[in-house]
Amino acid sequence: MSRLRTAIDVIRGDPQQLQAIEAGAAFRAIHERHGSVEISEVRRQHDGWQQDATRHLATGRTGLAIQAYDERGMVHVAETREAARGELIERWDRDRQTSPGDTRIILTHTNDEVRELNDAARGKLRASGELGNDVTIRAERGERQFVSGDRIVFFRNERGLGVKNGTLGTVEQVTPQRMAVRTDDGRSVAFDTKHYAHIDHGYAATIHKAQGMTVDRAHVLATPGMDSHGAYVAMSRHRDGMALHYGREDFADQSKLVRTLSRERGKDMASDYKPEQQFAERRGITFRERIVELARQLPERAKSIFAGFRPQAQKLEALPSDQAGLSDQRRAVERYARAAADIGQMREQGLPALPHQRDALEKAGKALDAIRPHGSADLASALQRQPSLAREAADGRSQGAIRAMQLEAEIRIDPAQRAERFVSDWQRLGQARQAMQRDGDTRGAQRLTSRMTDMAKSLERDAQVESLLRGRTRELGIKTELGRDLACDLAASITMERSRSIGMGL
Repeated sequence: MSRLRTAIDVIRGDPQQLQAIEAGAAFRAIHERHGSVEISEVRRQHDGWQQDATRHLATGRTGLAIQAYDERGMVHVAETREAARGELIERWDRDRQTSPGDTRIILTHTNDEVRELNDAARGKLRASGELGNDVTIRAERGERQFVSGDRIVFFRNERGLGVKNGTLGTVEQVTPQRMAVRTDDGRSVAFDTKHYAHIDHGYAATIHKAQGMTVDRAHVLATPGMDSHGAYVAMSRHRDGMALHYGREDFADQSKLVRTLSRERGKDMASDYKPEQQFAERRGITFRERIVELARQLPERAKSIFAGFRPQAQKLEALPSDQAGLSDQRRAVERYARAAADIGQMREQGLPALPHQRDALEKAGKALDAIRPHGSADLASALQRQPSLAREAADGRSQGAIRAMQLEAEIRIDPAQRAERFVSDWQRLGQARQAMQRDGDTRGAQRLTSRMTDMAKSLERDAQVESLLRGRTRELGIKTELGRDLACDLAASITMERSRSIGMGL
């Protein structure tokens, strides 16, 4: 007699936590279309008022959560971010000495801030004589110094070791080739650093790294790159206590902090768009109007040397004001994207942009800037990094372009994020350039050399980023020379590498 067996697949998750890095929002779409069973009981926090605060964070009422923590003396403001960072470390140090048996983590938004906070935390330990002689480890993210007693975080899943991305632990023994770690759940893990080097100091971590983490106490440094999803995760990792720090140079007052940490930046799916929202309707035109427009243009186009080429948007007057559901900003973004897409199409054909196309882009940019200061520059940067967004927005699907524009605005005003992007772009272009040189693609390598040279020159206009990058020369692959600024050092490194590659090819 055969046995019947029923299998039930269960998908667990929280659409309000950090959004996926890749495109789409599959979990949220399944949740909305097919329903779900919700677990509303909050069990991580011990105090009832903190459980209520977590519910506020989960339901988008971030301001109420921040108010609850502020009323109990857990929200701390300083004049600058640097000062806020210093106060956070002082509070973390007092906390660990008062409650040495508790687990704790420092959370913030960017890898740069994490590195600063990890170094500051280790500085406190070293000043109190709690750290011995450093042992240098060649970790995945560069050389790191560890000693017995150091906090450590794993950032890649490894089934054989029983560790996951975000697992925390304490170093028990370390040599340049091998480490033994006791994880926070009480297991002993030993590994050869030649085979597994995805580790870093675990006093501080990015909010993304902390998703799924639970500690007794959390210390959070708020920065402008955060949103409601990051706030939800960062402010709900603790069991007993949480301290939120910020600087007035980032947030003029607590209302500004609340507005930033309340921003919704959820991702969308293609299925979110109704099938009846057709291309022409989204652009505010009818087929009859389009036919009349084409008929008017036909004689002039037929005489043109570009008669075989059909730009998709010849006229870029302001879109009709009666398009339901489209904000002024969205209409301006779509208008700019159509102009940019038309010029992009010309360049793909190997043709120069036509005067009326350049004029249309300029007018669209001015219209966008009138609604959102610096909007055209932010959107242009976003479209340059993700060209596909131009055609999507031109077709009426502007959500991705608007989110990318907002991200560019945040990076524009945040030196730490600009520095992080600079390092990432510099490394990516440098690797691509070396590959082209190896393959004999001289023209391609020269094109990337010019881009890297322009990047180096840009630091002459951005003293804040130049200062932050001074401590990251190893990641940039350069050695600084006394008396020269970083832009010169970067430019010199490009020239030296190019000369070396030419010499090897002779």
